[in-house]
Amino acid sequence: MKKMTVLDRVLLLITGLLAAYQIVVGVNGLGTLTTWAYTVAFGVLLVAGLLLIILGFEPLENPIVVIVSTIIPLSLSLGLVSQHLPQWGTAYLIFVIVGFLLVVYSRYKMEGTMAVFPLAIVHGIAGMTIFLLPIILSMKGVAPGGFAWVGIGGALIGVGGLLLAFLKAGKPILPQKTILTVLPALLLLMTAAFVAGFAAG
Repeated sequence: MKKMTVLDRVLLLITGLLAAYQIVVGVNGLGTLTTWAYTVAFGVLLVAGLLLIILGFEPLENPIVVIVSTIIPLSLSLGLVSQHLPQWGTAYLIFVIVGFLLVVYSRYKMEGTMAVFPLAIVHGIAGMTIFLLPIILSMKGVAPGGFAWVGIGGALIGVGGLLLAFLKAGKPILPQKTILTVLPALLLLMTAAFVAGFAAG
């Protein structure tokens, strides 16, 4: 397991501060479901970042990491759908619940390729929603152009989520050391993109 450096901790601290800012400032005046979804997403990101700062990369060895790394994109995509496509809010909420339970089930009851398949599907749908929806809304003029930054953050969270998910599933896309080296910077860039996008939108 790669040892966490001072730079890693600084990057994670900035990530946590941005997530905390988004929770306090960025979810005001929204519907109940939207507010809860955004709060859960950035709350989990904040707590995960703080735990990594305190404990280093060792907690990533725990199988629960895959489950936690799924909560963030599911919650964030639910917030986007409920805010901008409210007619699909209930249907997407059902997908989020079923998808999350399927990921949990796959961690403890499935092995090999069968365990990876639910992860890829759930992360793929949530990630593409976060990536495409803000960009489409910006291009159509429904949202300000800067809201597209949320989509860029969605692309980054999709990459990070899949890297961690496949690593924990025993099917790593990249070597573990490489993933852990880029993870703090990836989390910071992702969070910064989200904060910038939501501030613009």
